[in-house]
Amino acid sequence: MTVQTETAAGRAFATAAKSAAGYLDEAANSHGREKVQMVLNALARTKTDTPHLVEIGPGGGAALQYLTDSLTRSADRFRTLDVTLIEAPGVLSQALVRAIDGYNAADLGTCTLTSGFAQDLGTILDRRVDIIAASALMHEVYSYGSGYRGIHEMMQTLPTVLKPGGHFAYRDVRTVNAATLHETVTHTYTHRGWLQFVRMFTPQYLRDSLHPYHHSGDDPTVRQDSRRVALEDIDPRTSAVITGPIGLFREIQRHYITFRDYAWRSGALGFLPHLDGQLAADWIDAAAGHKRVHFTLTETEWISPRQRALLKTVSEPYADHYVTDGDIFDECTDAAIIELLTSAENGNEQCAAVWREWIEREGHETYVYLTLNELLTEFAISSAEANTNTVMMPRTPRDVVTPERAYYTRYLQKRLPNPLPDGKQLVLFTNIPAHDTEALTAGIETLRPLCSRPAMARLHSALTHMM
Repeated sequence: MTVQTETAAGRAFATAAKSAAGYLDEAANSHGREKVQMVLNALARTKTDTPHLVEIGPGGGAALQYLTDSLTRSADRFRTLDVTLIEAPGVLSQALVRAIDGYNAADLGTCTLTSGFAQDLGTILDRRVDIIAASALMHEVYSYGSGYRGIHEMMQTLPTVLKPGGHFAYRDVRTVNAATLHETVTHTYTHRGWLQFVRMFTPQYLRDSLHPYHHSGDDPTVRQDSRRVALEDIDPRTSAVITGPIGLFREIQRHYITFRDYAWRSGALGFLPHLDGQLAADWIDAAAGHKRVHFTLTETEWISPRQRALLKTVSEPYADHYVTDGDIFDECTDAAIIELLTSAENGNEQCAAVWREWIEREGHETYVYLTLNELLTEFAISSAEANTNTVMMPRTPRDVVTPERAYYTRYLQKRLPNPLPDGKQLVLFTNIPAHDTEALTAGIETLRPLCSRPAMARLHSALTHMM
């Protein structure tokens, strides 16, 4: 990844965990089509003979591989595209090396890898570029950089390294649909695995991580059996009613999903599902998020024979592995996670190590730092204040996309009485010159239904001062 190793709060970026081959070549090497969707849209609008694309944090090269395949199939081969990849020093994926070699062999242009940190973008690039692309960059700048200050510095840096009319293609997890992350809501948790996770994760997150939940009304209150209890004293055998900021509930939901994915990939649950490739997309009903899951069994000493036998009973052999209904697999997964978390709390070192490793790699990250309203507004205002005589805004309604992840939505609806919408948000920002009245008007009209009236008033004020 591409963020400096120390935060304002002293939280170190998990370089070793984030650089592990199992993470870069697998967990961070997926969703290539989604990562490139806005890049291809930007290329279609770019008239430069040889456009220059910069990708920040290429991970395992999924985006580059999909870009190579797309351009190879495209009829628009009269142009070449030069690509620069920026990755943190010492972080290198073998899958990325293969993707770079594949791009260069396809005779599409040049692709080079440069070491550096995201906040040094202005000094890494020696000339302005046509397109910059990044996935999940802002939440890492927030979590491991300097919080909101780091985000605003990044927003002010981008227009200085983009050409006027250039594009920033950004992808991240979907934020909450609320006026602010501090909006107070009440959520109920009934599933034992989720209750146990809330008890173990939330206190350490609030204590040790860089997050925005410090307002007077942000302190969550928990009630079980009509009695108020502390987060760390939650009894996972009894439903809990928790009142707190909606952004915190988004953090809990997102982190449970990432922990479940980490536990899967580690093999610690006694089985290893196929999360990538063709077998990962064996849909029964794709629109409903219902799939078949292919998996192999792993040797894990602490998993009870009962759990292993149950999984075999509800599955069928398929070539050299097993396959089962996704809903059944989710049930087995959550049962295994309960065993893992219980064993970790009871002193099982193998299980405790899985928990500690996940906390180090992902458990301190703040995924939701701005609502969509705030993200779009702050990008526009910060760029207008960057003294580049440009402003960064999505130019058309098609430049803001929030695709749903149907599989996760299906799972969350079965586990949580109050699930928050799960998905991604993709935004294509255009670095619009101040003199381009037509483009500015189009951008403002695109923002109008997405941003609040106070936000639009702030934007109008910033644009007035810029001109």
